[in-house]
Amino acid sequence: MKKIVYVVLVAVLISACKNETKTETTVVNEVSKEDITTSIYPETITKIFNAHGGIDQWNKMQTLSFTMEKPEGKEVTTTHLKTRAERIDTPTYTLGYDGNNLWLDEKDGNEYKGRPWFYKGLMMYFYTMPFIVGDNGIIYEEAEPLTFEGKTYPGLLISYEAGIGVSPDDQYIIYYDAETGQMQWLAYTVTFGKNGKSKEFKFIRYNNWQTVNGLVVPKSVDWYKYENSVPTEKRNTVEFMDVVLSEDAPDNAMFSKPETAKVIEQ
Repeated sequence: MKKIVYVVLVAVLISACKNETKTETTVVNEVSKEDITTSIYPETITKIFNAHGGIDQWNKMQTLSFTMEKPEGKEVTTTHLKTRAERIDTPTYTLGYDGNNLWLDEKDGNEYKGRPWFYKGLMMYFYTMPFIVGDNGIIYEEAEPLTFEGKTYPGLLISYEAGIGVSPDDQYIIYYDAETGQMQWLAYTVTFGKNGKSKEFKFIRYNNWQTVNGLVVPKSVDWYKYENSVPTEKRNTVEFMDVVLSEDAPDNAMFSKPETAKVIEQ
């Protein structure tokens, strides 16, 4: 009888060991696969990404579109997130970038008075924070925290390696909630058309979010007045409507230059 019990016990232990080994192997494989995509980022920015749905989910997306209400009417921005081709449609002009050339199509005799190369990608960049700072060639450093209305927000300074983008001297600071990791403020400098870095930081408050296709993205943002690189009071609010984030790529034909458009030299 003892021999029978012993044999049964050994069989149970062998079976349990087999099951346990199989379970451990599965877990290790899952972790290894995840580490491939997340281990390249520092802990702080990973925490921020995760609070907004995760960089892995973001990397699945190929199309972004949103609408803003402007004085002259609706402005619709559509971006191919992988190539960064972009099209901005308004009642008075269309600005497009096909990946190589920037073109402008003015409508009904209207004259575009902005700076096309400066505006290309500008609102897309602000909208896609914090995920847009997961691009290559970015340097992350801890920044001094921001205190506003009695609450302190830790900061992460974002800068770029030489030759990255049109304005590699631009800098950003993401201020985030210490507990949740959710982005709360963006400080940024403007160096387009200038040489060297700027010490003047402007401020946008991110405190109105929505979830689109698993990602927490802005529903609106507030631009703030500032003094000595510190926000003071709200200046204006920009709302984002009809937001689309899709894993399907946009039709590249929409970014092609129309016959009526002109190429904008940089």
